Amino acid sequence: MAQVQPGMTLSDELLDMHGHVLLPEGTVLTEALLALMPRHGIDVLPIALAGPDAAALTALEQHRRERVDYLFRTPGTDDGTEPGPARALLHRLVHDYRADTAS
Repeated sequence: MAQVQPGMTLSDELLDMHGHVLLPEGTVLTEALLALMPRHGIDVLPIALAGPDAAALTALEQHRRERVDYLFRTPGTDDGTEPGPARALLHRLVHDYRADTAS
């Protein structure tokens, strides 16, 4: 419990020794709540891990799009022809796949 700090959030219900719910999932811990834990025999808490914020997720998605665009860039061809529809389809499918796996 030494690593638990006020402001952290419970990832699951907190039960006492008899199985009664002491705190519901999503409770933000305070100094007062942490001080009560030893009285109830609680020495481990289910803490929610903090994920990346919205700005970080947006930046990551933008980076992924730019990377796929770079990989599918159109280099000049020797005969001057444009890439065919198969390449455009593959590019779109890779973008869609990357977007789905990022969620």
